[in-house]
Amino acid sequence: MEVCPACGGGLHGTEERRRETKGGFASRKDCQAALTAKLTTLAEQTYVLPSRLSLREFLLKVWLPGIESGLRQTTLGGYRMLVESHLVPQLGAVQLQSLNAAQINAHYARLLADGKVHGLGGLSPNTVHHVHVTLHRALRDAVKWGYLQTNAASFADPPRASAQHRELPVWSEEQLHAFLDSVAQQRLYPLWRFLAMTGCRRGEALGLTWRDLDIENGRVAIVRALVPVAGKLIETEPKTKRGRRLIALDAQTVAVLRQQAASQLTEQKALSDAWIDSGRVFTQADGAQLHPERISALFARLVRAAALPHISLHGLRHTYASLALAKGINPAIVSRRLGHASVAFTLDIYSHVLPQVDAEAAELIAMFSDSQR
Repeated sequence: MEVCPACGGGLHGTEERRRETKGGFASRKDCQAALTAKLTTLAEQTYVLPSRLSLREFLLKVWLPGIESGLRQTTLGGYRMLVESHLVPQLGAVQLQSLNAAQINAHYARLLADGKVHGLGGLSPNTVHHVHVTLHRALRDAVKWGYLQTNAASFADPPRASAQHRELPVWSEEQLHAFLDSVAQQRLYPLWRFLAMTGCRRGEALGLTWRDLDIENGRVAIVRALVPVAGKLIETEPKTKRGRRLIALDAQTVAVLRQQAASQLTEQKALSDAWIDSGRVFTQADGAQLHPERISALFARLVRAAALPHISLHGLRHTYASLALAKGINPAIVSRRLGHASVAFTLDIYSHVLPQVDAEAAELIAMFSDSQR
């Protein structure tokens, strides 16, 4: 037995306990196990140096700059919005290496209950699922880049994203024509008609250039879009191969676009050197690009002035698709003109129209059969 130098007796209990717990381990066996585990991680190159880096610092200063070069600006903007609105304000102070699934689940519950940035109420399960996808990718990259050993989001339980598309408000054929009649004398009438007759997205119409139009053959090539990202307007390409498409124009829309070309030339001559040559088909009075969000706001004012049921500007696209399907146009053609990824996607979104089409088809078949008797 070891002798205490102070009294000549055995070691005091307090000193024994101090020796037993030195280094944070209760026994030599526990210490050896921890050392073995650490050596294993070093050998497997999975060891992560301890760090006090916060989730906020990682997301804003490491992750977003680190993925910037490999993403579309619109995708990066979506990630940034979710990070700044729904991750950093609530979880940003948590140390990255301390974040766990329980904290993440509690955060998702808060977002569902009271997560709206503007106004009261919670976020939809789909939106919270998007937050989860963003956090999961960020933590996955943190593991890949050596900041973490495991992705805590992989063990979380986010709400499921709904596979169903809610039925969006659209206009009837009469309401659509009433709107076009109400704006027929306005400078941007060609824009409203183009959107209504092609089903193009807002950014696709505002990004349209004169070289994209084949007036003589009545066709337009959709190859770009003008979208707002972080307060700036950027030009992007379609996300998918089917997004790049060539669609036919009806004769009246072609005539309207011919008049648009003549009107724009008159405006250009009147302004001379003050004219801004953006090359766009639809522009401000000085030739500058139209801002998508301002166009949406203008559309809302025009709808109210026409005393029509409220729909968003994107609702013109849904109105076009619904009317086309209701008139019996082949879903494959509608899907191609809309630039959807697949016909199945088109049918899924506009499934509410199909029962009407099916009923009309049944009546037509019956009429044909009766006439053959």
